[in-house]
Amino acid sequence: MNGLIGKKVGMTSIYDDTGKMIAVTVIQVEPNVVTQVKTADTDNYEALQLSMGKTKIKNVTKPLQGHFKKANTEPLKKSIEFRDSNLDKNLGDKVSIEDVFGIGDKVSAIGITKGKGFQGVVRRHGFSGVGDATHGQHNRLRAPGSVGASSFPSKVVKGMRMAGRMGGARVKIKNLKVVKILPERDLLLLSGAVPGHKGSFLIIEK
Repeated sequence: MNGLIGKKVGMTSIYDDTGKMIAVTVIQVEPNVVTQVKTADTDNYEALQLSMGKTKIKNVTKPLQGHFKKANTEPLKKSIEFRDSNLDKNLGDKVSIEDVFGIGDKVSAIGITKGKGFQGVVRRHGFSGVGDATHGQHNRLRAPGSVGASSFPSKVVKGMRMAGRMGGARVKIKNLKVVKILPERDLLLLSGAVPGHKGSFLIIEK
């Protein structure tokens, strides 16, 4: 296996052996259930579908209810497929933190960032604004400035940094170190910050 599904709990800080304080993100990684095994014979590639997170049966469609029943497990909220050529797991098996990760491993965290709504260029792109309120600049302090030429090309070119929706995007943070594992509480501590709000699902992969 090369990854698991987790849920963001929040951030805290711990001390290492040298007394140095490290900011860490706490991730709840309950044992993931194998809900589908894909092989080269049936799907032309090899992968395992893992699922976690309890949910109510009324929130699961009939086809998915049958899908989870086939794996002999209750309906689960989040399902992610992990490409894996070493298919040593069977349908219905559980995969815990210690089966995949070890202390000191470098991993990546994938999640959906917090939505910030419609934002201007100063917050969205880091524009500094005019910065000088003198010389008649009474309402241009946070303005984007010129966005296009007149005669040519007579349009705003694609990719122009302007105001718009910010956040709510899928982001991958690489090279996060596994600082600590608490298997009895199903907790994984990663150095640094990961995308998403508290309670959001994350994909943790090597």
